[in-house]
Amino acid sequence: MRTSLRDTVALVAGLLAPFLTALALVPLRTSVTHTNLALLMVVVVVAVSALGNRYAGALAALSGAAWFDFLLTEPYQSFHIRDRADIETAVLLLLVGLIVSQLAARARTLRTVAVTDASYLERLHGTTRLSRSTASPDEVVARVRAELVDVLDLRSCRFEYGTLVGRPPRLESDGSLEVPGWIWDGERQGWPEGETELRATARGRYRGRFMLTPAAGAPLPSLEARLVAVDLASQAAAALAERAADPERV
Repeated sequence: MRTSLRDTVALVAGLLAPFLTALALVPLRTSVTHTNLALLMVVVVVAVSALGNRYAGALAALSGAAWFDFLLTEPYQSFHIRDRADIETAVLLLLVGLIVSQLAARARTLRTVAVTDASYLERLHGTTRLSRSTASPDEVVARVRAELVDVLDLRSCRFEYGTLVGRPPRLESDGSLEVPGWIWDGERQGWPEGETELRATARGRYRGRFMLTPAAGAPLPSLEARLVAVDLASQAAAALAERAADPERV
């Protein structure tokens, strides 16, 4: 699984930010209550979780509890805690940090899903508007080709008019992959080698197919992305079907 630069930075921040924060709080450890110091450490955990993912948040919670113990409770510069109240505070810091990190990461995931869904919807609406305008079916096909490259994170995509030739792997209407002669687990195995066809059908009739070429080693896109790709191909097929019914439309 590939790790984004943002998540990598968040993991580093989860390790270092609590230490730097605890170090900055050292001059205050005798004048500010340990409870308030722990709350400041929780703020750091929340910030890291919002930046990265739940793993970065969990790492920040563990790091925060450790450095709170080592630098801010007696005996200083030791992981041993004498005072029972400080032990409870350290444990609560860890637990609250872990819980908050999961909530922050969940909120980030939901926000990402909402943005992604809105992007998919805009792509579908944009293609629909184009197909209903005076644009030619070939323009709609070109638009869909470009959208498929973005939605499925492809290296390239081309469209074949006419009859079916050969038996390449196929992206089905339910978003699954069919590879002739294989039981293919797309979630685990990713894209099959070579091109994968996505048939453009409208009203049960075949109008052509998009030939999808993924980037080398690219994972299979989400099911939502694949279903959007199927809908986009259907819109291209519908535009081609209208030209077949109305030959004057070019």
